[in-house]
Amino acid sequence: MKRCKYAALAGALLLAVAACGCNKLKARDNLNKGVQAYSNAQFQPAVMHFKEAVRLDPGLLNARLYLGTAYFAQYIPGGESADNKQVAENAINAFDEVLQRDPSNTTALNFIAQIHYGLKEFDKTKEDNERLLKLEPNNPEPYYWIGMLDWLICYPRSQTVRNDHNLATPDKDGDLPPIPKKFREQLAEQNGTLVEEGLNALQKAIELKPNYDEAMSYLNLMYRQKADIDPDDDSRAADLKQANDWVDKALAARKAEGASSSSGSAPSAGGGSTQ
Repeated sequence: MKRCKYAALAGALLLAVAACGCNKLKARDNLNKGVQAYSNAQFQPAVMHFKEAVRLDPGLLNARLYLGTAYFAQYIPGGESADNKQVAENAINAFDEVLQRDPSNTTALNFIAQIHYGLKEFDKTKEDNERLLKLEPNNPEPYYWIGMLDWLICYPRSQTVRNDHNLATPDKDGDLPPIPKKFREQLAEQNGTLVEEGLNALQKAIELKPNYDEAMSYLNLMYRQKADIDPDDDSRAADLKQANDWVDKALAARKAEGASSSSGSAPSAGGGSTQ
């Protein structure tokens, strides 16, 4: 009797293992079909295949990553329609599922940051890039994004003050007039911490990538934000000079990069093939 019981149990276990193995094979088949559909820009069929792959094999991480990517391909950054926002939410949820299983997956985290940026959720985008920095402390990109996002948060505030007090017209040198001290102090309370953080982040990005012209351009802009909250005229003049210096450095970096690209595509001396 015991032998029959154990035999039945062993048979059930074998059937369960076989079913599990069959599901994994079907999951991979759906993954491959999804990738093929995605490659042909058939994103909705791709989503269906990736969802089925996840259902059949919840541990198939690539299927979850591809599912998020297929949703992302249908998302229009900045689009305000309910359908577009739902696609963004679906993509974020899929990538979150990846991160729950693999917290160090920088691909999923980068996609989430891009979606949050497209949704103009700048605080969330900053949080995403701060998480990326913990995983990749020597990557200049998250530092650049943090500095750029700090500027995006600061700039509308300073611009509102300028518009409210008719201070938005540049002088003959192209510089905006100083903000009166009373309003400067109020703006410093709002923007001071972000300006300092943004300057430090952008400088770190350039330290890690010395020819980072985009970071140089935003350093110019951030020094202008600092000039708007400086306590005295001397500090303001010094920061405007720094801003202008970074404009020149950004232009020089772009010029050097262009020259390097041109020289890299030039034929070898003598016209012989290089293999």
